[in-house]
Amino acid sequence: MRHKVAGYKLGRTTAQRTGLRRSLVTELIDHGRIQTTEAKCKAIRDQAEKLVTLAKSGLVEDTGRQLHARRLVAARVNGGVAVMRKLFTDIAPRYIDRAGGYTRISKLGPRKGDNAPMAIIEWI
Repeated sequence: MRHKVAGYKLGRTTAQRTGLRRSLVTELIDHGRIQTTEAKCKAIRDQAEKLVTLAKSGLVEDTGRQLHARRLVAARVNGGVAVMRKLFTDIAPRYIDRAGGYTRISKLGPRKGDNAPMAIIEWI
């Protein structure tokens, strides 16, 4: 039984899965939209939206909260200062009045090589 087991395994070990999700979320923040398989899109959607919510909480005037939010985001993405700056200055302020649902998954056709269902994930 799979009680209380969340997430997609994606046919990888735990370390590989963590690295894959981290790099995909970083690329989504950096480029705004990425094309990958549907399963990977669904796997990173929750993580990306949680990062935007964290970044929104870091937009307050309290410097302690700002620093805490930046450290939490830094622990979850690759790419260093440039990616964090983009998340906190470009992406999070766009959704300050939105309660959730920051990403959109659009399905494409199957991939030619292995017939895997492809999709695009992007910011709304």
